[in-house]
Amino acid sequence: MAAETEKEERAYVYMVRCAGGQLYTGWTNDPASRLHAHKSGKGAKCTRALGAQRFAYLERCTDKSAALRREAAIKKLPRRQKLELIKNGFDDPDGNGAFPLGACPPREKE
Repeated sequence: MAAETEKEERAYVYMVRCAGGQLYTGWTNDPASRLHAHKSGKGAKCTRALGAQRFAYLERCTDKSAALRREAAIKKLPRRQKLELIKNGFDDPDGNGAFPLGACPPREKE
């Protein structure tokens, strides 16, 4: 049960690089499965059409809510800033496109 709870609490925001260089931003609680879904044509409509290749960016968040907020914030960025985020914020020492880093900002109090 503890493993189930831990899996539910994990959340990631990511950018997938497509064959034509386009970036798709989304969130998941299982990065490996989500990338496989994108690559096999079972992910988002956009990545089915554009041909997902690999993660360009992957960031671990505290929970689903934080990942959704971070996804929305990244989607609002212009492409130039997304590329800068990828350049400065993605640490993938093994080159496998699946190294989570950082944490999403805490939820703002209302």
